[in-house]
Amino acid sequence: MLAADPGASIASIAAEAGVDRRTVYRRFACREELLAAIYASRLAAIEQAIADARMHEAPVAVALHRYVENIIAINRTWPVDLARMLADDTVRARRDASSREVDTFLQRATDEGLLRPGLPEGWASALLPQLMHLVSRQMPQLSPAQAADVVVDTLLHGIGTS
Repeated sequence: MLAADPGASIASIAAEAGVDRRTVYRRFACREELLAAIYASRLAAIEQAIADARMHEAPVAVALHRYVENIIAINRTWPVDLARMLADDTVRARRDASSREVDTFLQRATDEGLLRPGLPEGWASALLPQLMHLVSRQMPQLSPAQAADVVVDTLLHGIGTS
């Protein structure tokens, strides 16, 4: 609901959840506390997705697919406004730590020959989240595993015929 309407009221959120707004207010004193809890849950899920991918131990292709599949599922479960999420310094620090871990993994993918060397610095790190975001929103008919297949194939092989 917040993805569709970032300004949604507590009353409308409660109604969508099938509870009274007082129930929401018992748990969250204000809308900002609710948003903070949502962001914290999304970050925890991202951190778990990174851990589950085993980016340091698993073969690069396996870890990449696991990570992408998990992030697509997270994007669909927690489709929140990332710009608002990153306005909080604590949230930004956790998100930046996760980003550094993925950047290190993508460098490993380059070092091991899965990604082409010589691309502009940070290109893979910028492209991967955009591909995951796009498939998460534009291809809801695909399961997370199928969507990950599309993202990984596009990242590794592009969309051209040569």
